[in-house]
Amino acid sequence: MARRPPPLSPSAVLPFLLLQILLPACLLVARGEPNRGAPRLTPIDLDLYHSSARLMEEIKALAHRHPDKLTMNNFRSGNRGYRAELAVVTYCRNVREINDKSKFRILLSFGQHGRELITSEVALRILSILTEEQFLPNVDSVSLNSFLDKLIIKVVPMENVNGRRLVEAGDLCERRNGRGVDLNRNWSVDWGKKEKDYDPYEENPGTGPFSEPESQIMRKLATSFNPHIWVNVHSGMEALFMPYDHKNTTPLGLPSTRMTLLLKELNVLHCQNRCMIGSGGGSVGYLAHGTATDYMYDIARVPMAFTFEIYGDGAASPKDCFKMFNPTDISTYNRVLSDWSAAFFTIFKHGPRYLDEIHLKDSRPSSWESMDEYLEGYLMDRSSRYGKKMEVLDFGMQEIRTYFRLFLLSFVLLMFMFCSRISKSKLSRPVVPSVPV
Repeated sequence: MARRPPPLSPSAVLPFLLLQILLPACLLVARGEPNRGAPRLTPIDLDLYHSSARLMEEIKALAHRHPDKLTMNNFRSGNRGYRAELAVVTYCRNVREINDKSKFRILLSFGQHGRELITSEVALRILSILTEEQFLPNVDSVSLNSFLDKLIIKVVPMENVNGRRLVEAGDLCERRNGRGVDLNRNWSVDWGKKEKDYDPYEENPGTGPFSEPESQIMRKLATSFNPHIWVNVHSGMEALFMPYDHKNTTPLGLPSTRMTLLLKELNVLHCQNRCMIGSGGGSVGYLAHGTATDYMYDIARVPMAFTFEIYGDGAASPKDCFKMFNPTDISTYNRVLSDWSAAFFTIFKHGPRYLDEIHLKDSRPSSWESMDEYLEGYLMDRSSRYGKKMEVLDFGMQEIRTYFRLFLLSFVLLMFMFCSRISKSKLSRPVVPSVPV
């Protein structure tokens, strides 16, 4: 009869047990299977959200069903092998009055960052209410139409279409455009300045102010439309911001006071006092340079310019971007759409009243110029058409400062070269004695 093997000592058993535990985990990693401890990333719920293509199709269908109120135009631009297209929807209760300069003008932009899908859903809801296919609760349609008669509203439902497509393809944290530029860092006010916490993935400002076709189209739109109110709509938190983003102060004087009062009214009525109010740079915890709202206020001279943050899940993992920037359940989704569409109609109703108290010198041209003319660059010299020469200097302050510095540098270099040449000529000149030898 064979002998039984001696029992294993504890020191020999421990490595054996560790091997039994670790080997399956190593095999899972080798096969590329997901780590069970990693946070689960929330996918886009296409039962709740429209795809970019379907959302734009619905807006196009709205415009087709209501040609007396809505017009929809597509604008294209491109450079260095990259192209972009933006849809602009214009609301006017009587489309024949769409060029009436006496009306109050409002410009709204949604979807500037690709991952913020909820913002474009709000744009669709606003357009549906404007065309009376959906309704605000407890709002009389007669009262609604009485103040809408005085307005022209331009809506950009999805400013960053190319970036949105990247998100839909699986890059759920992408905020930049189709070639990796943050469109809200590509404007000229304080462009290119980088803070200590600068993240090139999140905040790439591009190769220069307005290097991106999307920003170029938006600048042309703002210049040709001359809005009284601008709102840039984002998600990631709940806030009502006014200028400035690139410094932690607000503008001085009456315009700033009126903007603050309007934001406080919106906060009480529609945000239940949850929303942060103030300058973007002073409230959000970091400075942002080259933003659209700072340009609209400082350069385009829009009297009231805002950035709204309409939703944010602060408890979500930083890697779970869809959940962080967008509601994921139907009740929260509907609440956000209801609250914020109502907030915009409060702006439509009360914005002109707040602006009446702001005395601004109107330096706008005597007639509007079409978007096509701006995109083609025809405004540089209009003498043959209007009988007078009209020069358009569409530089931001940052560009002007850059050119001035280049001029000073060139001047200094030229003076240095000139003085050097004089010095050399004196040294090479033969010395003639004053007394003949």
